Amino acid sequence: MPELPEVETTLRGITPALLNQRIAAITVRNPALRIPVGESVRKACGRSIARLHRRAKYLLIDTPPADNPSREDDGGLMIHLGMSGSLRICAPDSPLRRHDHVELSLQNGVCLRFNDPRRFGIFTWWDAPSETHPLLRELGPEPLGKAFNGPYLHRRARGLRVAVKNFLMDSRVVVGVGNIYASEALHLAGIHPVRAAGRVSLARYETLVAATREVLQEAIRQGGTTLRDFTAPDSQPGYFAQELRVYERAGEPCLRCGAQVRKRVIGQRSTYFCVNCQR
Repeated sequence: MPELPEVETTLRGITPALLNQRIAAITVRNPALRIPVGESVRKACGRSIARLHRRAKYLLIDTPPADNPSREDDGGLMIHLGMSGSLRICAPDSPLRRHDHVELSLQNGVCLRFNDPRRFGIFTWWDAPSETHPLLRELGPEPLGKAFNGPYLHRRARGLRVAVKNFLMDSRVVVGVGNIYASEALHLAGIHPVRAAGRVSLARYETLVAATREVLQEAIRQGGTTLRDFTAPDSQPGYFAQELRVYERAGEPCLRCGAQVRKRVIGQRSTYFCVNCQR
């Protein structure tokens, strides 16, 4: 599943081709995504793209009305890549690929195609303000923003018995820290993934915040992690998989101490850790 670094890589890849361009048409070839693609997406036709940004794993394309282009908060298109979705920039006469479900055609001749084999993604319209949209209003802070810090995590975790890994992956606590990066951040911070969230000290949460940022920023720099489905909009793979310390390395030596990396299922997700380094 594409996680925050992969979504950020996608955003950076498509922005140069789409920003300030007018949308000529939207073609829906298969509306049967997680949320059926509705007629509301056609509101974007005839509008220019004023801004592209990300909230958690959602890509937001701001399209102010043509008669009032200064209204950047009017609404736009919302895309979620789901389990296997991807976006690519191409020419309008490029051959269609299997599972190309939605196409955005720009007046400059560029196309943006949304491909999703498992059809668990989202391509929909949002009305301003975006933060009140049902899919966004319960989300926690961004992990690379100032609101995500040690005191915040320590306060939210008070009295909780849930495993700290599940706590870190809760989008109501912080967005975009999926299974891969939670395992990596906890290893870097030296925190055992099954430790109760309420039993992690403020100092250790400050270490975990720094580790989470470091892992995510490095993954973004390397273009994401290719484990199964993900490639960037230019069809290049992400290379962060080559930097993974514990994820999918069960039985191999820990890169810090040499002890054997172990695997355990926590919250129905495979978790990788070192019992020697993580307490």
